[in-house]
Amino acid sequence: MTMPDSDFPAIIDEGGDLAAFLSANRAEVRARLGETGAILFRGFDVPDAQAFDAAIEAYGAPGFTYEDSLSNAVRTNVTPRVFTANEAPPETEIYLHHEMAQTPLYPSALFFYCEIAAETGGATPLCRADRVFDQLQREGPAFAARAEAEGVRYTNVMPAEDDAGSGQGRSWRSTLSVDSAEGAEARLGELGYSWEWLEDGSLRVTTCTLPTVREVGEGRKSFFNQLIAAFRGWSDSRNDPNRAITFGDGQAITPEDMAIPIRIADELTYDLQWKARDVALVDNFLVMHGRRPFSGRRRVLASLIS
Repeated sequence: MTMPDSDFPAIIDEGGDLAAFLSANRAEVRARLGETGAILFRGFDVPDAQAFDAAIEAYGAPGFTYEDSLSNAVRTNVTPRVFTANEAPPETEIYLHHEMAQTPLYPSALFFYCEIAAETGGATPLCRADRVFDQLQREGPAFAARAEAEGVRYTNVMPAEDDAGSGQGRSWRSTLSVDSAEGAEARLGELGYSWEWLEDGSLRVTTCTLPTVREVGEGRKSFFNQLIAAFRGWSDSRNDPNRAITFGDGQAITPEDMAIPIRIADELTYDLQWKARDVALVDNFLVMHGRRPFSGRRRVLASLIS
C-alpha cells in the first residue's frame, strides 16, 4: 500500500513517559489529530496495558465502554476502559470501517496499543475518509449523491452466544446488554431497528436508516459508514455480505455501486506496521481502519473516546 502524504499518519517519537507527554501536550495533540486524522506515538515507555490505560487517562477525554457499545465484535476487557481488539481468527481480514458506524452509537476517537507485534502481517490499514469522499464525488458522483441523500441500512445476524471465530460474532445478549428475548426486543424498539428471531436462537436485525457521510469541519465531508467492511467482510455461517447493506429505502447496494469506493479507499490506504509499545490515536470521524491477516501471536489493545 502507498502512503498518500508524508504527514499521514503524524508520527511523534520524543520518547519518555507517554502519560506525562499527553498530559502536558493535550491541546497540541488534539489539534494535530484534527489536522491529520491519525497520530502514531513511537518510542515511548508504554510497557503494559496499565501504562496504556494511564496514557488514555492523561489524554483527558471521556471514555466509551465496550459494554455500552453496539459493536459486532467479540472483545475482552483488560481494564475498565481498555479491551482487546477484534478477536477474529488471524486469517480473517477486517476491512476498512469507522468504528461502530453501523449503529447510532459510536465513538469520536480510538486509541490502539501494540503489546505484541505479529511475526508477519497484522498491519492496521488507515484511510482518510474525507479524501475518499472527495474522490468518490468526482469518479462516482451518482452513487456519492444517492448515498449521501438516502443513507444506508445494515442487516446482520447475532448469535445467541459469543462466537470468537467471526468478526461479527458478538451475541445479541452482549450487544444489547440484555438477558432475555423480551429485553432484546425492547432495546431494539428503542433503537428503531427491525428484527427476526431465527430457529437456532440467533437474531437477525436491520438498523434504522443511518448516514453515510459526515461533516468534519472546514467544508470537508467524510465517507463515514461501514459499507466497505460490510460488503467485503460480513461473512460467516450466519451472515451474507450480499444482504448486509441497502440504501435507506431498502433497495440493494450493488457490487457495481461499491466497486469505485473500494478501489479509491484501497489506493489511499496506508498500512501501519506495528512495533511493540506503539500507541496510535485515530479520529473515528475522519479515518477508517481495519486489520490485515497475520501469523504468529499478535496482541493489540484498544480504547474508545466518546
